[in-house]
Amino acid sequence: MSASLPPPQEIEAASRERELGLGASELHGGLCGWLAGGGADGPDWLGKVLADDGIGPVAPGDAFDRLRAATVAQLEDRDFGFELLLPDEGASLFVRSGALFDWCRGFVGAFGLAAGSAPPLSEEGGEALADLVRLAAAVPEEGGDEEDEAALAEIEEFVRVAVLLLHGDCALGPRHRGRLN
Repeated sequence: MSASLPPPQEIEAASRERELGLGASELHGGLCGWLAGGGADGPDWLGKVLADDGIGPVAPGDAFDRLRAATVAQLEDRDFGFELLLPDEGASLFVRSGALFDWCRGFVGAFGLAAGSAPPLSEEGGEALADLVRLAAAVPEEGGDEEDEAALAEIEEFVRVAVLLLHGDCALGPRHRGRLN
């Protein structure tokens, strides 16, 4: 079993405390994009993800450090225990879909920062990234029914798998190729 992510409310509070202006889902998406793109797993990740050198390193054991540690563990989990940090199922479909699109926006931006303009993507990775870019541009709609709930669950699963694929292409692949040389 992989490490558990801190609750979204704790990340929201830490983000407000640092006056970051980002919600928990978008911040987690950014962290995942940074790591999947091959970005360094260090205490300065927050400033790197937000492209702001004025943001100091995260303190050992704080909410952002625990988010980083759990995310790294989940991305490396051979049992595919990776999770997206999203509102729980008690939130409205509008709120949950908006958070998923925010998550994707954070991911795409930080992935680009870490991976650069020509990441080493497989054909499937390129298609997955293009789909994530489309999701990042999406806007939630009010209302919804059971069919929309099912569609959101499918999209969440797609995003989860796409992130693992991109992490494999840009972070794990180069690491393993480096060991072979």
